[in-house]
Amino acid sequence: MRVHHLNCGTMRLPGARVVTHVLLLETPTGLALVDTGYGVADIAAPARRLGAYRHVVRPVLDRAETAVEQVRGLGFAPEDVRDVVVTHFDTDHVGGLADFPWARVHVTATEWEAASRPRTALERARYRSAQWEHGPQIAAHGPGGESWRGFAAARELTDVAPGVVLVPLPGHTRGHAAVAVDAGSRWVLHAGDAFYDLRALTGGVKPPAALRAQERAVAHDRGSLRANQERLAELHRQGQQDLLLVNAHDPAPLAAAR
Repeated sequence: MRVHHLNCGTMRLPGARVVTHVLLLETPTGLALVDTGYGVADIAAPARRLGAYRHVVRPVLDRAETAVEQVRGLGFAPEDVRDVVVTHFDTDHVGGLADFPWARVHVTATEWEAASRPRTALERARYRSAQWEHGPQIAAHGPGGESWRGFAAARELTDVAPGVVLVPLPGHTRGHAAVAVDAGSRWVLHAGDAFYDLRALTGGVKPPAALRAQERAVAHDRGSLRANQERLAELHRQGQQDLLLVNAHDPAPLAAAR
């Protein structure tokens, strides 16, 4: 399976400039996205779709960075995108869903419940239902599955393509997940927002203070977040040749993957 690495949303946090790393997968039956970044409608109506928090993350909102424009730029039609696998429903990850209204949207059942029926003040603030008011076809995947490299309850999404695996990693949000993709010569593990900066896993030099503060401020469960980072750090230390570890917002893994 061929994997394209896209930046679908540059953001200018105080003290840190970050990306929104999206995967475009060429599957045997069409295209699939892992997350979407910001979309065309977000650019047209940022106040309504992104809310006041946009003033903190300060997205560039460049139409050329949207997934739909980059799909076209690679020579595909937007209609070729049949599926979107979502790590979680924060605004910078699902804004482009409306640009592919026909696509099935795969997400953990826990995350869809959190987004559609928020329980806490943090959940009510972070999710913006305007981004999915077009009524996408939601495929909410419940608990269960098999272990994947030490992570429990991973589920292969064979209706997307063999070799696409949803790996629950709750902590950043209630139903946050990573997505593993079999790219042939290696696996690509997109860890979403399980960590913001690769230096959080390597030790030594710490990530910028702004990112550390942001991570703490928006975490649903800091204990689970730390536990997932410990396991991801172990994978990183092992330096497995058949695994590329990337995340949503660190520019360095995106640049290395391209």
